Amino acid sequence: MAARGGAAAGNKICQFKLVLLGESAVGKSSLVLRFVKGQFHEFQESTIGAAFLTQTVCLDDTTVKFEIWDTAGQERYHSLAPMYYRGAQAAIIVYDITNADSFSRAKSWVKELQKQANPNIVIALSGNKADLAQKRAVEVQEAQAYAEDNGLLFMETSAKTAMNVNEIFMAIERLERNMTYYHEPQPGSGAAGRAGPGVVLHDSAPQSRSSQCCN
Repeated sequence: MAARGGAAAGNKICQFKLVLLGESAVGKSSLVLRFVKGQFHEFQESTIGAAFLTQTVCLDDTTVKFEIWDTAGQERYHSLAPMYYRGAQAAIIVYDITNADSFSRAKSWVKELQKQANPNIVIALSGNKADLAQKRAVEVQEAQAYAEDNGLLFMETSAKTAMNVNEIFMAIERLERNMTYYHEPQPGSGAAGRAGPGVVLHDSAPQSRSSQCCN
């Protein structure tokens, strides 16, 4: 069971750099705010450049400090993105389920990360605004198939209702650390961020971890 708060005595402490990418107004900042502070603001101001937030979560005998970079979605800030995803262990690429263009843009981000980011980066795809399902423009099956084809974690989320918000952050962290522990990087390995087909998308009970998982 995950618990929030400061590091417990004797816990291992791991820092975990995570970046959020996606078109403007898809809800990246709202997802971070919900995860970090448990809050939702109906009218969230657009991020300028990038915002930095942290969240500390205790998992078993490990304290994980999320260092989260929430990047601006406007095209004029695109050239700054490598500064934030360089060295990141994970990325959440966000699209709006009511906006098909934002899904196309999300696919562009996946391609960019696969070419330019850390070869072992874990990539998650978040179909946000699931509370607006009646206005859906991107079907779950379409996004699910794309995620499976590209080895991505996938969940639909809602920053407004908190649906799957904590779950997607924690699933990424668990997958990244398990991959770090069980899989040494191989020369000439496949596309960055690929976790292999059939990735389990639902949150599961945390497993015991070695200190080798910590970065």
